[in-house]
Amino acid sequence: MGFARCSQGGPLRSLRSLALPGGAKTLKTTILEEVHMDGHTDDYRTGLELAQSGRHSAALEHIRRHLAHSPDDAEALNDAGAILHCLGRSDEAIDHLRRARLLRPDSGEILWNLSETYIAAGRAREAMALFGDMQRLEILSADVLNRAAAVLLDQNDKAAAVEALLCSLKLSPEQRVIQPMVDLILNKRPRIAFFCGADGSSFLNEIVEFTRKRFQTRVFDGRTEEELRQTMQWADICWFEWCTNLAARASQMPKVSRNIVRLHRYEAYAPWPRQVDWSNVDTLIAVGNSATLEALTAAVPDIQARTSVQTVPNGVNLDKFRFTARDKGKNLAMIANLRMVKNPALALQCMQKLHYIDPEYRLFVAGTIQDAALERYLRQMVRALDLEGVVVFEGYQHDVAAWLADKHYILCTSICEGHPVAVLEAMACGLKPVVHNFLGAESVLPREFLFNISEQFCEMIVHGPYEPARYRRYVEENASLKAQLTVVNDLFTRFEMEIDAERKPSIVDTPLRMSGTTLSQQTDPAFATQW
Repeated sequence: MGFARCSQGGPLRSLRSLALPGGAKTLKTTILEEVHMDGHTDDYRTGLELAQSGRHSAALEHIRRHLAHSPDDAEALNDAGAILHCLGRSDEAIDHLRRARLLRPDSGEILWNLSETYIAAGRAREAMALFGDMQRLEILSADVLNRAAAVLLDQNDKAAAVEALLCSLKLSPEQRVIQPMVDLILNKRPRIAFFCGADGSSFLNEIVEFTRKRFQTRVFDGRTEEELRQTMQWADICWFEWCTNLAARASQMPKVSRNIVRLHRYEAYAPWPRQVDWSNVDTLIAVGNSATLEALTAAVPDIQARTSVQTVPNGVNLDKFRFTARDKGKNLAMIANLRMVKNPALALQCMQKLHYIDPEYRLFVAGTIQDAALERYLRQMVRALDLEGVVVFEGYQHDVAAWLADKHYILCTSICEGHPVAVLEAMACGLKPVVHNFLGAESVLPREFLFNISEQFCEMIVHGPYEPARYRRYVEENASLKAQLTVVNDLFTRFEMEIDAERKPSIVDTPLRMSGTTLSQQTDPAFATQW
């Protein structure tokens, strides 16, 4: 028994009879007889019959009498919420549906009704918080997303509207009107420019890709100070990757935008932070290592007073670095472009002891050797320690995830790291981390994964527990790309709100609407919502 359409939005659903995408599930009097075998069965049945005939006020009175004696009946709470929604009593409807969801958190019907009620009540952001669970249950539709976006645009919430429309487009790519609408919204959002220092964009690429879908975006590729100035004047928000000379010079120019500087590790020990005019930097992003922040504060003691410091750990793309269940094995991986700070000499000492205990263990090293003297030393010591064929230098790897497929441990012997992405990527694949206790390591990884001396290294590998799913879970909970991008997007959105507040209202600031065509017509004409 699905309730008839009411004037408050999309049709809501009774748990007693529900047609979901992919097939119909009819649960009528059988459920009633099995669940409600008490003196109040008649009230409940009568309430449902009255609701089906459109007599919502009378139906609510009967179902409430039932709930007075069965307050934890999730089905009745859901049906009461649906009726209250049809009566236009949104706050009460939401209260009932929330209570129903606490009792039945994985009910698609309750999720559907709660999202519909939120949207009808103009509380689309709260509806969006449900969309992840709705997608997991395969009940999220482009229509629901488009109607949520319509509400958000009416409220000038461009950030959330874009997220809803991008999700809608991903769900139903055939919708012709969505991308032009997103482009129109982007033209009203802040312009963002990225400036990358000499250490490259490897940590930035996924952030840029994410930003391009949500904001007008440029990546600076100029070489002159005038080109730097022009790009900054174009942008509303400037992001400087690496706190190096580029960030320092830009901070000394007249301030024309919100400025963000992201510092990784080595910059904290270099002269550049002292050259930055931090009063012209709105936010400093650090990647999460306490020792790096201590070094930075030693160089710039008043930095906390001069700018906002925010910690945003690096994020691992969990779709790219997929988990593989693996048994305990004897192949170690090390991923690094080798230089002195990576401390590869310690890796050789560790492998010499491990090889003595069990000659079947092997260490495979991915990455280039960036120092000629270091390369000659390493090759000499491999021979001297009788590790030829035990330690194998395999050079730069284009597909790290594939290269890790037959490995079991990820080794890091650095004396200093910011937020060791290579270690976290390997953990996401299921490798056990075995990490030298570098500066600030305990603020990045649990103590059980750290070693001080080579004997501890051997103990962790030979006798320690091996739990691949746990290593993956740690990354999911502490260092996912999704979490990183959410924080970055929140930062951009906060700046957007400040920028919008500073601008004088004009005709272009009116809420976005589409005349003649509605987004919901792309999926279900019956759910039309005028923009």
